[in-house]
Amino acid sequence: MANLTIVTYPDLRLSSQAQAVPAVNQRVRRLARDMLETMYAASGVGLAAPQVGIRKRVIVVDVGENPITLVNPEIAAAEEEQVGLEGCLSLPNLVGEVCRAMWVRVKGLDFRGRPSVVEGEGLLARALEHEIDHLDGILFIARLTDPTRLWRVSELSAAAGKEVAHM
Repeated sequence: MANLTIVTYPDLRLSSQAQAVPAVNQRVRRLARDMLETMYAASGVGLAAPQVGIRKRVIVVDVGENPITLVNPEIAAAEEEQVGLEGCLSLPNLVGEVCRAMWVRVKGLDFRGRPSVVEGEGLLARALEHEIDHLDGILFIARLTDPTRLWRVSELSAAAGKEVAHM
């Protein structure tokens, strides 16, 4: 497996729309494995293919339960709201407050190319939404609850109880 290079802002590849994957084949599975390895090495909980410079609709997420790979994911349903701090592997050392759904249902294809439905709440819902945004060229900074409030991680490290997920 390969540890891929994470593309960082303001690289224009982060703002372009990813293309649908016509079929899940060995190449797509290898990409997903490499993305997981890269995400773990960067201490993230999610990663989208555009974050490693590949304009394909592939995401990986692991919030501590089991790794999830979704190809061509789409949010099918969302309920309630949660506001929390988010970081992004493509905007290292920056965090901001973002409003996301508390619960989502996402449809796509799994690692083997079979139709899959993933339901998640809390951090999993947040991570799925964050990664799907990347597929549409949207960064978390576009969704800040207050666009004037973006912090460096070091500024928050002194604040007790502040959890930040880096995706």
